[in-house]
Amino acid sequence: MAKIYVASSWRNAFYPDVVTKLREAGHEVYDFRNPPYGKGGFHWSDVDPDFQNWTVEQYCKGLKDPWSEQQFKSDLEAMEWADTCVLVLPCGRSAHTEAG
Repeated sequence: MAKIYVASSWRNAFYPDVVTKLREAGHEVYDFRNPPYGKGGFHWSDVDPDFQNWTVEQYCKGLKDPWSEQQFKSDLEAMEWADTCVLVLPCGRSAHTEAG
């Protein structure tokens, strides 16, 4: 049984099925959309609904928000816990960084 971190995009329609199939195969899987602390996955809009219009300074401030820090910590701990990473395409820079 592997401990798997599945890296992908929130918009990836294949992601839920990959998580389900890996679990059905008996693997432990970290699901960033449903992290173990039970508050649902992270969305920048939870920090600021206008996040897409942020300046660089606002983005830096958003990185220090307690909610974003909690999610980054959860994801990092999951990456350290996992012995395998599965990258589900298509996805963006964040997932590629996690897989790396």
